[in-house]
Amino acid sequence: MNEALSESELDWVLVLAPFRKDADYIAASLREQNVAVRQNQVGEDLTHNLSLSPGVIIITHEALNPPAVATIGDHLASQPDWSEVPILILLEKAAQVTQIRNQLERSWLGARLLFHTRPIARLELVNSVQTNLLVRLRQKQVRDAIEREVELRLELNHRIKNILASVTSIFQMTRRSASTVQELAADFTGRLHALSNVHTAVFEAGGEEVSLPSVIALTVAPYNDDEVSRIKAEGPEVFINRTSATTIALCLHELTTNAIKYGALSQKEGRVEVIWSISEEAAPVFTMNWVETGGPEVVEPTRQGYGTKYVRSALASLLGATPAITFDRDGLRCYAAGPLARLQIGH
Repeated sequence: MNEALSESELDWVLVLAPFRKDADYIAASLREQNVAVRQNQVGEDLTHNLSLSPGVIIITHEALNPPAVATIGDHLASQPDWSEVPILILLEKAAQVTQIRNQLERSWLGARLLFHTRPIARLELVNSVQTNLLVRLRQKQVRDAIEREVELRLELNHRIKNILASVTSIFQMTRRSASTVQELAADFTGRLHALSNVHTAVFEAGGEEVSLPSVIALTVAPYNDDEVSRIKAEGPEVFINRTSATTIALCLHELTTNAIKYGALSQKEGRVEVIWSISEEAAPVFTMNWVETGGPEVVEPTRQGYGTKYVRSALASLLGATPAITFDRDGLRCYAAGPLARLQIGH
């Protein structure tokens, strides 16, 4: 047997042998090699034992009676497409092998039939069983691979729908706030670029979690260079789920866009700080502060624009509490807080 495989990975064997000596010989031979065996005793419910899904079935010539053949046939008919159950048939030397084979192939569709003549050497029996247990294992591995592929396709479809919904929402809200076609094109392109950057960061991270500092660094990178850092980002390493990372990055993009148009980043000396922290409580709280300084004197707008609406709505949904956006005279401030668990896997 392949030593790289644990016993738990391999299936078990169901033995149908009405003569006790045969059943005991087969079972003892297999158990010596750590193969799990269940004997279908005379009078025992064969349907029940088959419902336990044996990996390999061994049946002797004497057990090939019409009821047993029909019951096994029903079991095989209920098998999924990936399943080809190996069945070892132990025949007498004088048996009409061709006739029996033809009959069983008609009755047992979807089975892998292997015929052996008795008496069968212990080594031959064990090798045949172990080989077919490995065949069964490979079948299940193919099944698992197919199931994973289906899951990945469903996930991809779901994510594409989410992205298209985000793009549609961004366009509609940008259109409502734009006064010219040029402004619409510029704002919409910028927001799509931000969305693209976030998805790139999440994809490159791999898995279901992403580093928040890396996402924030990528989001603010276009506004910093080696000589001047207009946006200072600082906080501890923390991993959050993909959706949370996307939401936070898009909110920061909206705040940055607003700062460029009307706030601190519209002035040469203007600066922004993005500071996040994690409390040390039993149920940690995540907080994030956006603080602008050095820009023009701030006056609270008479109407709420797209960026403010999006940030309030998105962070409230993410953290379970509406962020505090303050039009402070010295610069706009945004404070958001909520349970860290809401940003992580499983929420």
